[in-house]
Amino acid sequence: MPRRRTFNIAMVCDFFFPQPGGIESHIYQLSSKLIDRGHKVIVITHAYEGRTGVRYLTNGLKVYHVPFLVIFRQATFPTVFSFFPIFRNIVIRERIEIVHGHASLSSLCHEAILHGRTMGLRTLFTDHSLFGFADATSILTNKLLKFTLSDVDHVICVSHTCKENTVLRASLDPLMVSVIPNAVVAENFRPKNYPSNPSGVANFAHNPPPAQPLGPNDTITIVVISRLFYNKGTDLLTAAIPPILYNNPNTRFVIAGSGPKAIDLEQMIEQNVLQDRVEMLGPVRHEEVRDVMVRGHIYLHPSLTEAFGTVIVEAASCGLYVVCTQVGGIPEVLPSHMTVFARPEEDDLVAATGKAIAALRANKVRTERFHEQVKKMYSWTNVAERTERVYRSLYEDDEDDGGEQAVDDDEYDEHEGATSPRYGVARAGERSFALIDRLKRYYGCGIWAGKLFCLCVIIDYLIYLFLEMWFPREDIDICRDWPRKRIPEDDDEEERRKHGRWNK
Repeated sequence: MPRRRTFNIAMVCDFFFPQPGGIESHIYQLSSKLIDRGHKVIVITHAYEGRTGVRYLTNGLKVYHVPFLVIFRQATFPTVFSFFPIFRNIVIRERIEIVHGHASLSSLCHEAILHGRTMGLRTLFTDHSLFGFADATSILTNKLLKFTLSDVDHVICVSHTCKENTVLRASLDPLMVSVIPNAVVAENFRPKNYPSNPSGVANFAHNPPPAQPLGPNDTITIVVISRLFYNKGTDLLTAAIPPILYNNPNTRFVIAGSGPKAIDLEQMIEQNVLQDRVEMLGPVRHEEVRDVMVRGHIYLHPSLTEAFGTVIVEAASCGLYVVCTQVGGIPEVLPSHMTVFARPEEDDLVAATGKAIAALRANKVRTERFHEQVKKMYSWTNVAERTERVYRSLYEDDEDDGGEQAVDDDEYDEHEGATSPRYGVARAGERSFALIDRLKRYYGCGIWAGKLFCLCVIIDYLIYLFLEMWFPREDIDICRDWPRKRIPEDDDEEERRKHGRWNK
């Protein structure tokens, strides 16, 4: 039996630390866990203020901050071809085998997948967002996504709703799309009174003491942590806060985040004279999120569109009762006893928040048990293992794996109320790297768009040939790798190999 294969992987996205966010955290945590499993992982993103060149993070994660112009919400200006020379140099230096792009609105992601296919690399795409089909922005984004995913090996989505949305937007075969959710590091999101010593943790996990009951005169704090943009429901939040505070006198808000809609919140606070009941914290670092959450009893998430919503898992892990809008993939994330759902309307959100406040005052919700339940449901180690199975499926022939499913969708639905169907085999089919086969795939993207996409691919291929002659790969120095980590599976295989006891 051969030894477990490891891969050299490049995560490419415009969005990465130091900017806080769900995509940024996903890339970092997934990369760290893949490194723990013996793989080599690098991150390619654009330069941030104070961060340029190559940076090493903990656990041996190397980050390339490429100097490109940022135009809107940390997305770089799409140039299609100018990224190719430096991308090729990085790929050769790091001996990359798999290019894994993230986010539909990341220009670097789309360009890296195009260039990676031109260089003969395996490519994956993870979609973290939902888009519509009617407005101009969505139409252009969907066309760009169809261009990129016409020649990709596999696609990963963070929820079943996200999968359905991506399949429709990019005209994909559902069998080449897997569902792998986000996760949280539960140890970093502990409730306020969670014990720090190991013996106390064990006792707390098996028999957590009931939360202190809230009397009618006790103050309930509602926490909101979000980017203050329209799609995150900031307008809905601005309209809902005054009636929530009017209907529930002993209630206050703590709001963390920044964005163009912050001024609307500040104006609402001044107009309604709510300075003593609404606290605006501004932007907070990711490591400070837990400290903000444990100040509250309820987490309010008024988003208008959301593929997954990692922040509500973090809130539940901190022992907060979650009130959220019933949109996108949010209903798939947490079981019903942890959440109160509302339609994305002002009156319904006010009513749902009032219902949650009443449930807490009546001591009907055991929030002290949420942390251990979330800890069992979501794990980055599990996410990394399932992503690794997708990577392996890209290199396995059909006759070798017997049609094994790369990711079992049922694994995602372990909590209460899971009714999503299995989608069958989730591994990608073999995609030819031959230029003529690639052009056939792009040509089917539309009457005019297909011809434009074919032209882009031909130009990209010519640039690649020019770079191979002008700057031969033999002249590019190869980076030394960090020592790869061994996992128990490797030790077991080594022991069996040593004693000649392979399982047939």
